[in-house]
Amino acid sequence: METRTIAPPFMLRFMASVIFFVLSHQVLSIDIQRGKHYVAAVYEHHAILNPNPTAIINRQTALQLMKRNLDIYEEQVINAAKEGAQIIIFPEDGIQGFNFTRASIYPYLDFIPNLDSMTWNPCKEFYLFNDTEVLHQLSCMALTNQMFLVVNLGTKEPCMQSDPHCPPDGRYQFNTNVVFNNNGTLIARYRKQNLYFEYAFNTPPEIDYTVFYTPFAGRFGIFTCFDILFYEPAITLINQYNVTQVAYPTAWMNQLPLLSAIEFQQAFATAFKINLLAANIHHPDLGMTGSGIYTPSKSFTSYDMESINGKLIVVEIPVITSDHETNMENIAMSHNGQKSSLDFYIEKQVCHKDQETDCKKEEKTSQEFLPVFYGIMMYDNFTLMPILNAEGNIEVCSNTLCCNLIYKQLEKTNELYVLGVFDDLHIVHGEYYVQACVLVKCGGLNYSTCGQEITEASGLIDFQLQGNFSTTFIFPLLLRSGVTVDFPDYLGWEGKSYVMYKMGGSSGLITAGLYGRWYERDKK
Repeated sequence: METRTIAPPFMLRFMASVIFFVLSHQVLSIDIQRGKHYVAAVYEHHAILNPNPTAIINRQTALQLMKRNLDIYEEQVINAAKEGAQIIIFPEDGIQGFNFTRASIYPYLDFIPNLDSMTWNPCKEFYLFNDTEVLHQLSCMALTNQMFLVVNLGTKEPCMQSDPHCPPDGRYQFNTNVVFNNNGTLIARYRKQNLYFEYAFNTPPEIDYTVFYTPFAGRFGIFTCFDILFYEPAITLINQYNVTQVAYPTAWMNQLPLLSAIEFQQAFATAFKINLLAANIHHPDLGMTGSGIYTPSKSFTSYDMESINGKLIVVEIPVITSDHETNMENIAMSHNGQKSSLDFYIEKQVCHKDQETDCKKEEKTSQEFLPVFYGIMMYDNFTLMPILNAEGNIEVCSNTLCCNLIYKQLEKTNELYVLGVFDDLHIVHGEYYVQACVLVKCGGLNYSTCGQEITEASGLIDFQLQGNFSTTFIFPLLLRSGVTVDFPDYLGWEGKSYVMYKMGGSSGLITAGLYGRWYERDKK
C-alpha cells in the first residue's frame, strides 16, 4: 500500500514562506571569481607555556621556550605545504603564551622596524637588527616552504618622551600580527587595537588598518581576537578597504550560549559574506578551542574540548570578489508589493514588554499568558519567555527591541527552550552595546537554568526569528548539539525587521540568535 505524509497546515504555510523568500531574494548567494580558488590553512596550537609567566627571566631563557613552540609551527607549515597550502594562520599568544606582566613579557618581545621605510627579509638579513630571532625563524619557514605566514607575537618599539603616548619606561609593547610572503619578506604588521585585559601590552597610538596582497586571493585584512566585536578596525577594513578575505589569529575563551569561538566566527563570515581564516589557541582546560576556515556558504571547523593535541585544517576555498554585497546591506530590499513571509502567522500576534513602550496587541490567545521572566545570560539580564507549546508565535521586548518567534517543535523532548531579548550596554569583560534576539535551550527544566552553558541538545525546531533592530550590524548565530555550527536557510531585512529562517537540522538546537552590535552606543 502506498503511504504519503501530509504536512500540517503550519508547515505548509511555513514552507511556502521560506520558498518565497529564497526565490525572491537569494541573499545568501555570494560573488566569487569563477574558477579561482586558493588553499588556506589554520593551525589550532596547544602552546607550551611558562608555568610562572610573571617571573622575570632573561632573553635566552625566553627564546628557548619560544623555540619549542616555533619548532611545532615549522612542523605544521611543512605538513600544510604537503597539502598545497598557500597561506597559513597561527593563533594569538601561540609563541610566548599569556598572563604576563609588563616587565615579565619584555624578554619575549621581538623588535620590528618601520616597514613603511624599508623592505626586510629577516631570514636573509638577520644581521640588520637585534632581538629578531623569532622573526628570523618565521621568515625562514615562509621562504623554505614558499608559503604566506600570518603569525602573532609580542613586539617592542622604542619611543621618545616627546611622544605624548610614550609609556614611562620609554617603549611600546604591542600584541602584534606579522605577515610574511612566500619569499620570507616581512610585508605587514598589525598591532592589536582592542586589548582584552592584556596589561603587558599597549594600545597603539593610532589604529592600524592592515591590508596585505596575495597573488592567489588578492587583498587580505587582518585583526586579532577581541577586535572582532568592535567597529575598529574590523568593520572599517571590510566597508572602506573592501577586504573580502580576513586572517584572524585569536586566543578565544568560549562563552556559551552566544559567543563560542566557532559560533561567532561563522556568524561574522556569514554576515559580511567574506572568507575568514581563524586560528584559535588550544587549551581546553581554559575553555580555549575553536578554529575554522569559513566561507559565506560553508565552514570547516575544529572544536575539541577533550584532546590536548593541536589541529591543522587545510581547505581549498573560492576567492570572493571585492564588489560583493553583504547580508547587512539589504535594508532597502524591495518586495514589489508581494505578500511577505511575515504575513504568515500561526496564531494572533502576542506582545510582551518589560518597558512602557507602544505595543499593538491582537486578540488574546492562550499564549498571551505565558510568563515573562528574567535570566542572566552572558552576564547580561535577558528578558525571557518559555517555549511551552508544540508550535506558536510569541514576542518579547526590551527597550526599543522586540523579538518575534514563529516556531514548530518537530518532536516533543524533555527540554526547555526560551525566547530572549537584550537591548543594553554589556558591561562585564568589556563594554559594548548589544541588541540580541535569541532562541536558546536552558540547562534544565527550571527557569533559573536558562542562560547556562550547555553543549548537548536534542530538540529540533523549525523557526522564523526576527527583530526590529536599530543597528544594521547583525550576526546570525546557529549552534547545534556537540557545539557544531549550522547555516540559516534565509537571512535578510523584511521592512524594518531582520529575519532568520531555519527548517530542519542535523542535530538538536543549542542556540539560534540574531546578535546585533550597536557600535554608535558603545561607551567611549
